[in-house]
Parts: sequence; structure tokens; C-alpha cells
Amino acid sequence: MSAHLPKSVEVWVKLESMNPGGSVKDRPARQIITEAIERGDLGDGKILIDATSGNTGIAYAMIGAAMGIEVHLVMPGNVSAQRKHIVETYGAKIIYSDPMDGSDGAIRLVRDIVAADSANRYYYANQYGNPSNPRAHELTTAPEIWQQTAGRITHFLASTGTSGTIMGTGRGLKGFNRDVRVIGCQPSDAFHGLEGLKHMPTSIVPAIYKQDELDEVMFIETEDGWDTAERLAKEEGIGAGNSAGANVYAALKIARTLESGVLVTVICDHADRYFGE
Repeated sequence: MSAHLPKSVEVWVKLESMNPGGSVKDRPARQIITEAIERGDLGDGKILIDATSGNTGIAYAMIGAAMGIEVHLVMPGNVSAQRKHIVETYGAKIIYSDPMDGSDGAIRLVRDIVAADSANRYYYANQYGNPSNPRAHELTTAPEIWQQTAGRITHFLASTGTSGTIMGTGRGLKGFNRDVRVIGCQPSDAFHGLEGLKHMPTSIVPAIYKQDELDEVMFIETEDGWDTAERLAKEEGIGAGNSAGANVYAALKIARTLESGVLVTVICDHADRYFGE
């Protein structure tokens, strides 16, 4: 897919689909849970609850099963059947929100549930507002990319759902080199088909999202994300979801404008979570 680029322009993808839970969200889920336990916010039978479009929920459920933590997840009713099945396999409970309201609907519903929790049964993980989310990437993803590119990275691109990946990795990379360009990608309109991503102008903006820390924001059409995901499978042998397709589409678009550079983006999860869609 990058054969048309000059040899001085490199595009690399970080295969976060190879994480134990199958997605980039293993990192923030682990950070959120471990830091909550350290603070004493989670434990003694408390139930972890959060809104999720799927991948963070799978990571919560996996880690919760391993650590004996009960997990309840508020998910839009239209998330893929594969994600629902994986979550339930790990023993987590799913509470469905209105599919027409997307991730914002799940956020509103989980807030209502927590507000009504007079018995204080829940620890609200709040991935959209929890600083542990971007911190996970600042502490792990960014140093790994810096090391894996031998410090040559010039651009980092990632699409925004919670925005933890772009915010945390961007901060970490700029800690190594302020000249690294950090580019956030998001759907081009509110009614999009890029599962898990947010069109920030029309969404509940995550508290952890700081657009002024980004060097650029790109808007991606749904068709470009899906088409690029198909190309990744057929041309590179990488089975990826449509958010990863959006990431790679953006990276290639930027790469075509450069005379030299080392661009890195993320394969968020595997295509098997979208089969049948």
C-alpha cells in the first residue's frame, strides 16, 4: 500500500491487535484498574462499571475475570455481535443503551446508573474522563514507538474515540522530541459508520481530549476507513477494523505530501470483531 511512496518516506503500523485482549484498549483498561486499586477506589467487592463501544469493555472483562472483579458494561445496542459475545464469555454483564444514540447514549446511561447508586456498589471507571487512560499510552505506547523507530519518528496519527491513544502517545512522543507531529483523526460527520470513533463537534467531548495539544486534525469519510481496512487485509495480510482503516488512510494521505518522514499509526483491533457487518 506504500509502494508508491519514495524510499525516504516510511509508514509503519503498530499491531495493537496482538495485545492479550485483542486491542489497543488493553493498555488503558489495565492502567485504570491498577491505579484504582492502588487508590482504594476499587476492591472489597465493588463493581467496575463504564460505558464502552466494545474494545475497552472486552479489556475490562478480561482483566476483571483474571482479578476477581465484577464488571458491568453499558454498550450501544448495535455494537458488533462478536464484541458482545467476547464480553459475555469473560463473565461481564452488558447493559444496552439506545443504538441510535451511539457512544454518547452509553455515556449518558452509565452516568444515570451511577448517580442512582445510593448503595455505592460501583466504581465508575470513566474511560472518557480518566487521566489513567492517556497516561497508559504516555508510559508504554510512546516509549515503545520511540524505541522501535530508533527515535526517527516524525509523525504519529490516531483516530479519536476516548482520545486516550492520541493524547497520551502524543504527549509521550513530544517528551522525546517536540518536533514530532501529532495528528488526530475523526469521522467527517455525526452520522458515520466508524465504530467507536467520535465526531467531536457533535459529540460529548471526552474530558481527556485536548485539541490544542494536537498539531493537526483530519476528518475521515466512513467509506475511506472501511475501504482501507479491506485493502489492509488483501494487500498487506493485516486483518483490521474500520477505525484502523481510518488511521492507515490518514497516514498514507499525509505520507503522499512528504519528501521524507517516518509515520506511525495504530492497528486498533482485529477484523474478526467486525465479521458479519
